[in-house]
Amino acid sequence: MVTVRGREAGKPILVLITDLAMAETVAAAISPAVRRLAARFWPGPLTLVLPARERLPAALTAGSGTIGVRVPGHPVAAALVAGLGRPVTAPSANPPGRTPPRRIDEARACFGDGVAVYLDGGELPGGASTVAAVEEGRVRVLRAGPVSGEALVRALEGG
Repeated sequence: MVTVRGREAGKPILVLITDLAMAETVAAAISPAVRRLAARFWPGPLTLVLPARERLPAALTAGSGTIGVRVPGHPVAAALVAGLGRPVTAPSANPPGRTPPRRIDEARACFGDGVAVYLDGGELPGGASTVAAVEEGRVRVLRAGPVSGEALVRALEGG
């Protein structure tokens, strides 16, 4: 998929996971603050950036030393990750600068025969997840999305 969509070189690729136990297979550490955010917002549109285990391929981390993880809210994506029993790479399904396809017919029109198998999950809501990192107990939003920075701060404060 990375080659098909023309992903920019040097950008990390997030992985979908089932839970924090699976996150521990790719993350070097998971802080109590991250655990609090995961408990509040997963499954859902929050990608958490964690320190990566050293053995991860450079293509996933883009040399950043971090890995983005998310528990998907969509039942088809969640079932795929659970069925495989391991993290699944999840680059966005759109060429850079274009809106991601929301239906299978749009995906086929965008990628054609460059994709061997399409999985129809119905019409998707669209929009990218919020991407956040927790550093020294404070949350930093790296990409705005459906989960607001204020909601993240409230969750860390116990609200």
